[in-house]
Amino acid sequence: MEDIEDLLAGGGGSQPGFRLPLTAAVGFNPKRKKKNKTVSSLPKSTSFLQYSVNSYDTTKIPGTETIYMKTFGCSHNQSDSEYMAGQLSAFGYNFSDNPDEADLWIINTCTVKSPSQSAMETLIAKCRNGNKPLVVAGCVPQGSRDLKELEGVSIVGVQQIDRVVEVVEETLKGHEVRLLTRKTLPALDLPKVRKNKFVEILPINVGCLGACTYCKTKHARGHLGSYTVDSLVGRVRSVIADGVREIWLSSEDTGAYGRDLGVNLPILLNALVVELPSDGSTMLRIGMTNPPYILEHLKEIAEVLHHPCVYSFLHVPVQSGSDTILSAMNREYTVGEFRTVVDTLTEMVPGMQIATDIICGFPGETDEDFEQTVDLIKEYKFPQVHISQFYPRPGTPAARMKKVPSTSVKKRSRELTSVFESFTPYVGMEGKVERIWITDTATDGTHLVGHTKGYIQVLVVGPESMLGTSAIAKITSVGRWSVFGEVIEILNRGSASSESQDNKDTPCSNTSETCACSEEPEPCACKLISSCRHAEDKIVSVPGNDPRQSEHSNQTLIGWLIRKRKNSSHKKMENDTKLEYDKKPGTSHHGCNWGHVDKALFGGILVSLLTIIALLLYLGSRSLSFQ
Repeated sequence: MEDIEDLLAGGGGSQPGFRLPLTAAVGFNPKRKKKNKTVSSLPKSTSFLQYSVNSYDTTKIPGTETIYMKTFGCSHNQSDSEYMAGQLSAFGYNFSDNPDEADLWIINTCTVKSPSQSAMETLIAKCRNGNKPLVVAGCVPQGSRDLKELEGVSIVGVQQIDRVVEVVEETLKGHEVRLLTRKTLPALDLPKVRKNKFVEILPINVGCLGACTYCKTKHARGHLGSYTVDSLVGRVRSVIADGVREIWLSSEDTGAYGRDLGVNLPILLNALVVELPSDGSTMLRIGMTNPPYILEHLKEIAEVLHHPCVYSFLHVPVQSGSDTILSAMNREYTVGEFRTVVDTLTEMVPGMQIATDIICGFPGETDEDFEQTVDLIKEYKFPQVHISQFYPRPGTPAARMKKVPSTSVKKRSRELTSVFESFTPYVGMEGKVERIWITDTATDGTHLVGHTKGYIQVLVVGPESMLGTSAIAKITSVGRWSVFGEVIEILNRGSASSESQDNKDTPCSNTSETCACSEEPEPCACKLISSCRHAEDKIVSVPGNDPRQSEHSNQTLIGWLIRKRKNSSHKKMENDTKLEYDKKPGTSHHGCNWGHVDKALFGGILVSLLTIIALLLYLGSRSLSFQ
């Protein structure tokens, strides 16, 4: 039998800007039961859409409420949150960073480690205590559908984010809704509100081909499903026209891209770099890739990483320096093969930077196994290493294996962290002149964050108008965790300055990205003060009252008509045309070109006014004639 939500959506889901009333579509009204008691007319085995009735205020008009959103985990999760926020904004919903003033909470969850799930459970309890309607999204409900903590809350699955508006509206009515199963991927052109307007997180595929014994993520994201090359190229064109300056390719395993479609990662990358501006104003960052799926394409990948518009940076998790442990993890490669990846890329790509991950205390890991890991890290002195203690995840094979004592796990984690912190990867950079791409504000509120071609973070002082530009900077000092620079010359100012005019009130300074190398949701051992911020399961949130929301609201007809004049510059940028600003002092910049729809609307208003005047004159003349 087909799942009920697939039948309702016709296999493809509703179009952006189209409401599908769930109760009407299902054809039954929820029976009034005790609070938080789930009601379903379907057998339990097929009840992917369920209702319960709660005592929430149902008198508000849909689309007028305020939403509080929290996001855990990797950049793929962050992209999902941005898509959900974009769709909700398109229907008029507002966002707030203050949970107390919100009418509904959305929690986008991560299932990689126990601390992430514990934080989720704490938030759910707090939400319930505040009697707030709640929607839980992400990998936890998708991978653990029967979790006790999820009883009585609405759920939207990782492939159902294009229906978040329906779920929110039904939840605000007091219904519990669960949408979890879908056979198609969400569209890439859904409305989106980015955490950082200069950074597009682009999911190129979901799921993976591996079967790691410790991994819970595959339970949620499933088997590999790739977007087509054409759809990804189209998205890249769109976001570049939208003013994006960094594109992060994201997935559970970037290297496996396209194997379900008969293509591969090099084919995609070569198609994407053609679309990047020749002036180098927009950079591409390749996401995390596991060793097995990059080995056969090393030379092709190296050529792409050598491209001037692609960061010479790659995140390749090794997880252990012991072949015995890698076999127990079912990682499908050896330490020697990992070395081949690192050595080849380092040799072929000047300034290549590689980040990696380590899991300490995997079941069966001996002192000798751990020493091999330490030796590997010492040998390569990776500038970024994400060190995680092993967390047994329910339902995974590793959870049934004999565990290493927790005291030993913690000791090994501290020892490896100490080894990593002893490295000085940026020594020798002082005095060098580098081109950097500036896209963020540091957490100290003083510095702007730029990255070199090798994705080394450079902190510079300058006005916020420099955001979205690239610059020539001289490295003035280096430390263990930070590199500081002084801007010598700003590049690409012309294209960025108009964006700064259009978006000068957009709060870009409070973005909370995951670590620059953490496509895979592992904690970060590097302590950079801005781009590597999620440290130990840090929570990131979608900003509230973001002016960018109105830009994406244009994608619905009513919202577009209302906001057309307000966002004319944004709309023209989406149509690959930009407003020309007069650079002379004192010149007004409020003029704009009128499109066909504008002229039609103005013409209609003018005709209506003339008709009313004519009618009034006619009535006046009739009145005088009777006198």
